[in-house]
Amino acid sequence: MTGWITRNPDCMNDDDQQKLKDILARCPELEAATGHVRSFAAMMAIRSATRLPEWIATARANADHGLRGFADGLLADLDAVVLGLSTEWSSGCVEGRVTDIKLLKRQMAGRAGLPLLRKRVLLVAADRQQHRVTNQTTH
Repeated sequence: MTGWITRNPDCMNDDDQQKLKDILARCPELEAATGHVRSFAAMMAIRSATRLPEWIATARANADHGLRGFADGLLADLDAVVLGLSTEWSSGCVEGRVTDIKLLKRQMAGRAGLPLLRKRVLLVAADRQQHRVTNQTTH
């Protein structure tokens, strides 16, 4: 269901739209949260922070505890969030690599030290590079 809430309604088929509509009709709190999530997603899609202060104020005043906490976090680091939404630069690749390394460490569950972690990180990087080269030659 979170996939339906976070997805652009234009990208959903009629059946899924109707199912979500039926669920939201039974739960006004979830319907309100869906509105907040989708309006935030719209700001991210157009990479504009002009409505961000208004969104934060609305979420802090009207949203449930989870979204209110998210809005408080955005407010605490507002300058960085505004820059993240309004500049072309992104740390997405770096964040993705950090997430990959954390996943590998969890999979190894403390059983191996830095040498094995290094080998696994390099193996994943080589696999991604090969996948990228394969995709470029086929498209």
